[in-house]
Amino acid sequence: MVFNSLTFVAFFALVLVVHNLPLAWTWRKVNLLLASYLFYSAWNPPFVILLWISTVVDWYAAQGLVKARRESARHAWMLLSVIANLGMLGYFKYGTFLLDNFAAVLHAAGVAYQPAPYDIVLPVGISFYTFATLSYTLDVYLRRALPAENFLDYALFVTFFPHLVAGPIMRPTELVPQFEQPRRANADQLRFGLALMTLGLFNKVVLADSFLAPVAEHVYDANKIPGALDAWAATLAFSGQIFCDFAGYSTTAIGAALCLGFAMPDNFRFPYAAVGFSDFWRRWHITLSSWLRDYLYIPLGGNRHGERRTYAALMTTMLLGGLWHGASWTFVAWGGLHGAYLAVERFLRRRFAGYKPGALALVLLGLLTYALVNVTWVFFRAKTFDKAWLMLRGMAGANAQAKPILESFYLISVAVIVGGLLFAHWFMRARTLEGVVARAHPAAIGAVWALLAFAIVIAQGSGASFIYFQF
Repeated sequence: MVFNSLTFVAFFALVLVVHNLPLAWTWRKVNLLLASYLFYSAWNPPFVILLWISTVVDWYAAQGLVKARRESARHAWMLLSVIANLGMLGYFKYGTFLLDNFAAVLHAAGVAYQPAPYDIVLPVGISFYTFATLSYTLDVYLRRALPAENFLDYALFVTFFPHLVAGPIMRPTELVPQFEQPRRANADQLRFGLALMTLGLFNKVVLADSFLAPVAEHVYDANKIPGALDAWAATLAFSGQIFCDFAGYSTTAIGAALCLGFAMPDNFRFPYAAVGFSDFWRRWHITLSSWLRDYLYIPLGGNRHGERRTYAALMTTMLLGGLWHGASWTFVAWGGLHGAYLAVERFLRRRFAGYKPGALALVLLGLLTYALVNVTWVFFRAKTFDKAWLMLRGMAGANAQAKPILESFYLISVAVIVGGLLFAHWFMRARTLEGVVARAHPAAIGAVWALLAFAIVIAQGSGASFIYFQF
């Protein structure tokens, strides 16, 4: 079930009604749990079993970690959780990728090997809920948190439908305590939650799907040689598409949770106004970058063991972060580029430690950051390295045989939407949406809200899935 569908509208309305009935808190949590299973099973019912396995294994692993008296027993319980979670993730997400690369290595060595057909369906959102459940046992193992006291609360944390399939990647300490006491949204929370859902769906349905996705598809999915204008327009369109798609999902999810009385953390803070790549990752997919920092970068040594160890930890984290996004070497290249950017930035910051950019230099550095981020999006969007190199050559103006691909309407729409997006991000760079809304006149808010809702109704199409569902 996707947020941008009439089925979800009916589903969410029913969940909201039942949640606000005068029932005992336990029964209202059961309602949310069953609704979350229904939400997930609407895509492929058998894969609910994976959710059950992950939930039960990590519940008992955490209990075992607390009760264990020997360190070896604690290691065993932690190992059980890691093997169960990463085993399922590895099989379903990386099985075909590993087998194909194993066959390629054998062929390169002169061994004729043809693996049997290995067609595996990727369970939607498995990367997200795997990281969420792993953080539970890891925090207990590292003695950062105690296990949940109530199995229902923990099961609801794992399956809570707003964050289940595409984040934000929640930590148990952020959500489980919210299930301990009865919660209902007050009038202000309900209004703001519905407004966030409208804003998120506008980003997804109108901007990402209706205007930007067709531009990227016309160039990236075509067997044509792009020139500089087409290559840049398509890449800029994808930069806007993936932000509006993913941030749109996160905004809708946060709004849906707020309508039920629950708070979830921001996942995006206007990332295209970032100055530098550490700033970008503090603003883009915040819950993933903080997860990678806490459970990968810091355990690898972080910045505590010298420069070489820091650069190695940084690059390893970003390479694995790229692989998390997809079982393809193009995603690894995307992560590697971001790792290289972060390493160079770290070196330059140490080299010019006393430098403080003025207003103009800040804008120029921000535009440079955005341009280099777009170079990485080429590897994220292109299905093969050949296509990525073709696009990069086009962006550099090196495709001599290029002919125009995009019509004027597409070029104008990209210029207007992406230009508006950049302006909005820079305007909001040091602001929050809540702060802007609090200062705005209610009539202006109502007019903008009505306009966004009208645009969604007009643009509503087939209910295309969100990009990050594949991760």
